Amino acid sequence: MTSDFSELRLDGVTRRFAAGKGVQSFTALNALTMTVKRGEFIALLGPSGCGKSTALNCLAGLLPLTDGGIWLDDTRIDVLPPEKRGFGMVFQNYALFPHMSVARNVAFGLAMRGVPAAESAQRVKRALDLVQLNSQAHKLPGQLSGGQQQRVAIARAIVIEPPLVLMDEPLSNLDAKLRLEMRAEIRRIHRELGRSTIYVTHDQDEALSLADRVVVMKDGVAQQIAEPQRIYAEPANLDVARFMGYRNLVELDVRSESGASVQLAGSGLALNARAMQPLASGKAMLAIRPEEFDVVSSPVDNSFAARVLNVEYCGHDNIVDVEVAGGLKLIVRTTARLRVGDPVMLAIAPDKALAYSVDAAAGMVP
Repeated sequence: MTSDFSELRLDGVTRRFAAGKGVQSFTALNALTMTVKRGEFIALLGPSGCGKSTALNCLAGLLPLTDGGIWLDDTRIDVLPPEKRGFGMVFQNYALFPHMSVARNVAFGLAMRGVPAAESAQRVKRALDLVQLNSQAHKLPGQLSGGQQQRVAIARAIVIEPPLVLMDEPLSNLDAKLRLEMRAEIRRIHRELGRSTIYVTHDQDEALSLADRVVVMKDGVAQQIAEPQRIYAEPANLDVARFMGYRNLVELDVRSESGASVQLAGSGLALNARAMQPLASGKAMLAIRPEEFDVVSSPVDNSFAARVLNVEYCGHDNIVDVEVAGGLKLIVRTTARLRVGDPVMLAIAPDKALAYSVDAAAGMVP
């Protein structure tokens, strides 16, 4: 399969698992439709069981489709076995051969494809140069750190010059420091390689920092496909908002609407907000990130009074639990120095207070 392609197209890709002994049938992936351009970095993001790894395994050919199709330009590839698709795969557990040197691990895929030894040696050297591991080529995997082993796995995936690199939670076995370092390495390698990458993760920070576009998934359905900035600031529905850190969710009455601007009230609050969906029922779910609140010294537009219940020190800022006059409890993240029992005035910009329908079913918004 050539690495020179224009787009990868998923058209209604579905994977159902049949009922078994004591197990009901279920749909792990439901009608995933999207297009990946050459050189694009796509993150499949969601909690465990959302269908992201199922989607990756369907792409790799490790799971057959129940419905739909996968196309690389004009070639349908979901009917091909995994080895004919020519994709590179990076696994969560590295999957390196412990008895082979780094160089032999990287060369393994080339040997299986019958690449001549001289060409294989050149390609292995280029791949190890790219992941900055040529000096470790003679070592066994057990002599390397976790981050180095993952870079070997990446080199093995890219040395075959695949049209697409698939990564299944490659950083989840690393500690926090190594994850940050490898995140930068993966982005650098992707940029220098110029290949398309599809990356599975449950970590929001990873997805936002690495991807050109993010696919947020829940229960086998793509809830939103968009650029990281839009996923972060404009979640398509409450499921996306919850997963992306909108921890303050409050059901309020809709007092008035004017386009996307709405006035909400209840539970001791009266705030202006931005409607993200039609609010037909007269009620709305208000969603606000803890860090979007401002601590102000006196009442201003879109502000309210509260009392501090708890302060959790987090280094450069604090997570503060507050209670509004009506008994409503909210979470605030702020650099302000507050103590338990302090009265506090909080303000929120209307475009940072997002209003969703309490009735709307979650659905994908492109």
